[in-house]
Amino acid sequence: MRIGFGYDSHRLVEERKLVLGGVEIPAEMGLLGHSDADVLLHALCDAILGAIGEGDIGRHFPDSDLAYKDIPSRELLIRVKELADRKGYIVNNVDSTLVLERPRLKKYVPAMVANIADFLAVAPDRINVKASTNEGMGFTGRGEGVAAFAVVTMKSRDL
Repeated sequence: MRIGFGYDSHRLVEERKLVLGGVEIPAEMGLLGHSDADVLLHALCDAILGAIGEGDIGRHFPDSDLAYKDIPSRELLIRVKELADRKGYIVNNVDSTLVLERPRLKKYVPAMVANIADFLAVAPDRINVKASTNEGMGFTGRGEGVAAFAVVTMKSRDL
């Protein structure tokens, strides 16, 4: 069994889509980034990469490479899952938290869970997505950005 932890944050800006967990969420502002800037999927990529000893998302998908410009983050997560598969590991479970003041995400969480389960080819009951505010404190509390945390357990395919 292996455990990985991931974190990501991106700035909120006008004229960008807000994509979280592979779900496009209606909002006045979206996340700035080289890809679609889905902080939840980026944190999950880092958690999986950490668990299998493969560095971080920037090592595999550098923002200096135009091949990843505006790429949907689901594609990055699928590629990370394929790397884990090649190394003999599968996702056991995911626990994640999004931190932002608004919009409220409760009604979008089931779609995020379904997407992540699909991208990782695991049962939805192995995926947990939570959303929290920062009580008006810090960059997330001021509405300047969104942060995400993810913890993943991976197991050897042989177990």
